[in-house]
Amino acid sequence: MIDPLREPSTEQSDPRYSQIDRLPTDQIARLMNQADAAVPAAVAVVIPAISAAIDAIVARMASGGRLLYVGAGTSGRLAVLDASECPPTFGTDPSLVQGIIAGGLDALTRSVEGAEDDSEAGAAAIADVAVGPLDSVVGISASGRAPFVLGALAEAARRDALTVGLSCNEEAPLSAAAEHGIEVVVGPEVVTGSTRLKAGTAQKLVLNMISTVSMIKLGRTYGNKMIEMSAMNSKLAERAVRMVADITGTGAETARKALDEADGQAKVAVVMIEHGVAADAARALLESHGERLGETLEQVQGG
Repeated sequence: MIDPLREPSTEQSDPRYSQIDRLPTDQIARLMNQADAAVPAAVAVVIPAISAAIDAIVARMASGGRLLYVGAGTSGRLAVLDASECPPTFGTDPSLVQGIIAGGLDALTRSVEGAEDDSEAGAAAIADVAVGPLDSVVGISASGRAPFVLGALAEAARRDALTVGLSCNEEAPLSAAAEHGIEVVVGPEVVTGSTRLKAGTAQKLVLNMISTVSMIKLGRTYGNKMIEMSAMNSKLAERAVRMVADITGTGAETARKALDEADGQAKVAVVMIEHGVAADAARALLESHGERLGETLEQVQGG
């Protein structure tokens, strides 16, 4: 049960900011900057919990599972943002990492009143995407109390999915509802209760870790290079040329030609150059090594 009288720290008022409406712009900005500077340290405290959750997520994704984020309000928007960045950055199918927000897509651009209080809608959202035992569901709520998110996690657990709870308060109900609880305690906000500030920043930092580290562990980078990225515009196309040239030690013209023949797939272009094969043969080599470029190149270099 949630104790309605126990005020979460994210809802408390910090007396240091009680008269910010009387301060000059520069001083307000500095106060906000000082408050934000404490967020990475709060995240650092819970890196063991974050790492344990990531390892559990990766184990299921490696077996064909999906990663689903669920949130309401700011937390939901951050969920959708992080999920939507995975296809262009890591070349994933849009269904692999998904963001679910209370109130649906309309809630991305405007507040949908009451949506976060509907636990049944949270459970229905999980059922709608047919969550199963291989999937991982990360519930996100600054207070750790949002009924929509709690309902989603309960349904995910009922379906034997992995459950993770990300909140910004100690002893959050969301942590109790999840197999892996992550509590980034950032304290009161500069504007009381405005959890799009420090709490939102903390959640973004953790989601960055969850998605990025998971993709690294799944072999969707080569070193620190976005080898799976989709070259969907001129900036990314040129980045792909530089990346292929850097990995293979060839010139830009050779890299660009290989990329054209590989339909813009950087890792295919790399294998083409390193092994002296056509695009289809390069794809076959990658497939035989689990789509991992590092392992494929080790085989190529080892003869």
